[in-house]
Amino acid sequence: MRDRMDSGDLARRLRAIYICGDAADPGTLEHLKRLIDAGVTAVQLRMKGANGRDLFISAVKMTRLCRDMGALFFVNDRLDVAMASGADGVHLGNLDLPVTEARRIAPEGFLIGATARDSAAALAAKREGADYIGSGAAFKSGTKLDTRVIGPGGIAAVASSVSIPVVGIGGIGADNVSDLSGAGLSGVAVSSAFAGDRGVSEARRIIEMIEGGILS
Repeated sequence: MRDRMDSGDLARRLRAIYICGDAADPGTLEHLKRLIDAGVTAVQLRMKGANGRDLFISAVKMTRLCRDMGALFFVNDRLDVAMASGADGVHLGNLDLPVTEARRIAPEGFLIGATARDSAAALAAKREGADYIGSGAAFKSGTKLDTRVIGPGGIAAVASSVSIPVVGIGGIGADNVSDLSGAGLSGVAVSSAFAGDRGVSEARRIIEMIEGGILS
């Protein structure tokens, strides 16, 4: 049984989240190691359309790596896989298992994140037992082309409505993260900008700006 993490500690550990895919390629895990060394504090596994077995195999590999390196690890959408793999938590979208049911099933100390695009949804998620909110899209995203952009102002409204940590997501990179200044965020979740050959240097730039107080 894990101890329940207080909101302040969780906020610090959600400072820089990498949203990544399948760990079947050893290069993925090596890249992940470099990102965590660069300061990435949490990892979320997102494999849309993957079957449960493949998702579980990747989740187990990433759980071990993140635990060894001191980063939090979340599975996107699938509470069953997150719990079976020993992940720190799950991130639930609007069409996934309700937060209330996830909280009822999950063990003590298990972290639950929820997606919210407005204050009402954020407040509802908090009441239902969410530990943190992921809010966006902040900007147009290359990985989720059909998402609705609420912009920095929309994210700031969400962050000001709840007392739990809020993380900005959607199209965030080193060239636009400063647009989220003053939004009241605990951190950012990044996919494309942290991937590929430039991912580590991009992560270092973003983390340096966050540590310099760009979000406060």
